Amino acid sequence: MINSLTKSLWLLLIAILFSVAACSSSTTEFLEFDGDRAFKDLEYQVNLGPRVLGSKAHEQAREWILQKNKDSGWNVEIQTANINGQEIFNIIAMREMDQNLPWVIIGAHYDSRMFADRDPMFENRIQPVPGANDGASGVSVLLEFARILPTNLGANVWLVFFDAEDNGNLPGGEWILGSRVFVESLEGKPDAVVIVDMIGDSDLNIFIEKYSDQNMSQEIWEIAADLGYENQFIAAPKHRIIDDHLPFVQAGIQAVDIIDFDYPYWHTVADTVDKVSADSLKIVGDVLLEWVMNKYGYSP
Repeated sequence: MINSLTKSLWLLLIAILFSVAACSSSTTEFLEFDGDRAFKDLEYQVNLGPRVLGSKAHEQAREWILQKNKDSGWNVEIQTANINGQEIFNIIAMREMDQNLPWVIIGAHYDSRMFADRDPMFENRIQPVPGANDGASGVSVLLEFARILPTNLGANVWLVFFDAEDNGNLPGGEWILGSRVFVESLEGKPDAVVIVDMIGDSDLNIFIEKYSDQNMSQEIWEIAADLGYENQFIAAPKHRIIDDHLPFVQAGIQAVDIIDFDYPYWHTVADTVDKVSADSLKIVGDVLLEWVMNKYGYSP
C-alpha cells in the first residue's frame, strides 16, 4: 500500500515537472511566423489598389493597418505632418514602455509609387505601381509580427508603418518623407532599427545594404545562415539605398535595411501579387523573429 502510494506520488510529481517544463518552453516552441497569413495581408493591400499618397486606397490601407494592430492588442498612434501641402500619416504601434528594457523599431513603408517610371513600356510610366512587393510585403511582415510577438519580450518593440517613402525622383516628389519626420520627432534614441522593404520576391536575393550598420547586419545574416537561408540572405555587401533606414543612420542610430534591391519589377506596373510568394515572406519573418528572440529574449 505504501509502495503503491509512493509510486503514485512520484508519478504525480513527474507529471507536474513535465507540465511546468512544457509551459516554460511553449511560448518559444509555438512562436512561428505564418507566411501564408502574411501573404493574405499582402493580397488585401494590393486589392485595395495602388496606395498612392492622398488616394482612397491609401486612406483605406491606413485605417486597415491601424485596426489590424489594435486587433492584435497594440496601442496605435498616428503621426501626421504636412509637407509641400500634402498630409502624410505614419502609423506607430507600441506596447507599454518599460524604461529598463532596450528599444527596438521594426519598420516598413505602406505607400506605393505614384508613377511606374521604370516600366519598359513608355505608355505605362504614367500609371501607378501596384506595390505588391514594394510596399505591401514589408507591411505584411510587420502585421504578422503584431500577431505573434510575445507581450513579455525583453525589449520595447515599436512597429512603425512609414508613409511617403516612394515618390522620390518624381516631379514634386521626395524620398523617405515619413521616416524623416519620424526621426526628427524622436525623443531619445532607439537601440536598434530594422527596415523591411521589397522582401516578397519569389526569387529572393537579399544582400547586405552598404549604409546599414555592418555589425548588426552581420548578426542578422549569420542567423539566416543558421536557419538554412544563406542562399536568400547573401552575406556580401551590395547597393547603397535611399530607404527608410537612412534617416536613422544619419542620426547616429544603429539601423539595417533588409531589402531585395535586385527585384526586376521595381517601379513598374508588373509589381503584382504573382511576383511574390508566401515562402519569401516566411523566410524574412523567420530570420527577423529569430534575431529579435535571440538578442532580446523574454523580460525577467
